[in-house]
Amino acid sequence: AEKVLGYDLLSLCLEGPRDALDRTQHCQPAVFVASLAAVEKLNHLQPEVVERCVAAAGYSVGEFAALVFAGALDFAEALYAVKVRAEAMQKASEAVPSGMLSVVGRREANYKFACLEARKHCESLGIENPVCTVSNYLFPDSRVIAGHLQALEFLQENARKYYFKRTKMLPVSGAFHTRLMEPAVEPLAEVLKSIEIQKPLFCVYSNVDGKKYMHSNHIQKLLVKQVVSPVLWEQTMHSVYERKQGTEFPYTYEVGPGNQLGAILKQCNLKAWKQYKHVDALEDEEAAET
Repeated sequence: AEKVLGYDLLSLCLEGPRDALDRTQHCQPAVFVASLAAVEKLNHLQPEVVERCVAAAGYSVGEFAALVFAGALDFAEALYAVKVRAEAMQKASEAVPSGMLSVVGRREANYKFACLEARKHCESLGIENPVCTVSNYLFPDSRVIAGHLQALEFLQENARKYYFKRTKMLPVSGAFHTRLMEPAVEPLAEVLKSIEIQKPLFCVYSNVDGKKYMHSNHIQKLLVKQVVSPVLWEQTMHSVYERKQGTEFPYTYEVGPGNQLGAILKQCNLKAWKQYKHVDALEDEEAAET
């Protein structure tokens, strides 16, 4: 990874500084590499789990890791594409004061209407063509809304009106998965054209439509589209775990930093979550030290 990126990613992950690691241009490659490191650890501890894998999915940049794991992309080439994507998204987010707001709503919450009113508020402030839209579908009654900062502030101030139980600004610098990321589309499209993409060895699900990737052109197109499209994670969970009544659920492994996807799975499908495990690239070493 260090050769591809031109900096020491491992020391940045282990020693920080934290604010440098949190920057989009470093954070995306770090998540990608740490996810695949956790796959290697799982392969070392329980090789049969990796051998028997039937499907994979990755959240946002994690989709690149899922495609490498499935044999569709080469590690170094995918990492270079992630580097280009991360730098382009960082640049796009610096162009407009924007961000992302995590929302847990009541049953009555109408996210589209709330976003519409937030955009009208921005127009009243003189912001042309404002952006405020759902950018991530997490689980029933939970969304991430992204767009101009003024729109997100408006939603926080009027949370009760829109039946939002909890709102929290995410520690990111831009409105990812909205059209504010359009400047990142071309650089990523260019680099993906120069990469050889194979048909995955098993099913990989796309964030863009929650469905399985069909062929390499499909992968190339949707990875670009993903930058400006909402992440349909809740819908993906339903696709992955659709079962006839009485059929057993598969084992699910979350490989990589954090266990947020496990927390989301618990909200989406409790039965599937009971077969869930988390594998972090570092966990054992920390346990050995303590």
